[in-house]
Amino acid sequence: MDDLESFVRSGLASPNKCHRLPGSGVDLTRFKPSPIITRASNSPVFLLVARLLWDKGVGEYVEAARAIKSLYPLASFRLLGFLDVDNPSAVSRKQIQKWTSEGIIEYLGSTTDVRPYFIDSDCVVLPSFYGEGVPRTLLEAAATMRPIITTDSPGCRDTVIDGVTGYLCRPKDSSDLAKKMVDFIKLPPEAKSQMGINGRKRIETEFDEKIVINEYCALINSMV
Repeated sequence: MDDLESFVRSGLASPNKCHRLPGSGVDLTRFKPSPIITRASNSPVFLLVARLLWDKGVGEYVEAARAIKSLYPLASFRLLGFLDVDNPSAVSRKQIQKWTSEGIIEYLGSTTDVRPYFIDSDCVVLPSFYGEGVPRTLLEAAATMRPIITTDSPGCRDTVIDGVTGYLCRPKDSSDLAKKMVDFIKLPPEAKSQMGINGRKRIETEFDEKIVINEYCALINSMV
């Protein structure tokens, strides 16, 4: 939505000649709802799925994890994604090993199938300040019925209804991120589950890939 408004405001596009599509959509037959695993309230599992770049908010995630660990020592903070060694914003393998040795995070490596990792988590976090579109991993997480915590920044904010399907935090602010993660921890189990249910329903009505494909087809047909 932010990009569309910027294009219109700058005169690059006419408001009556442009239309926003809700990202690339999610395959809801592949990403199926899965109830949050029952576990002790003081041992939540948070998961960040992304290329491991500083711009994706990995540093803020680790700092928030460090702060929360002092309050909830049994909380788990997982990182899933490949190390992009050729990118100047890449987090180094040495840094990942340092955090792991410190006991702050668990590095899960990379994968071609994120679904089992979503299912084994309670909340999916992406504190990105990168120039995102609509992050597909967050849509997939919501489709799996996982609450989301992400930044109130372009692209990311489109994936969450704050307080309903997850939480929004300030970009580049590990303290605010930690606060939102603690807010999640303090929710009773039924409230966490309801967040996940709300998120799944929203994906079904707004981000199902069938909806996106139909909109593409409708636009193409209208032009030809």
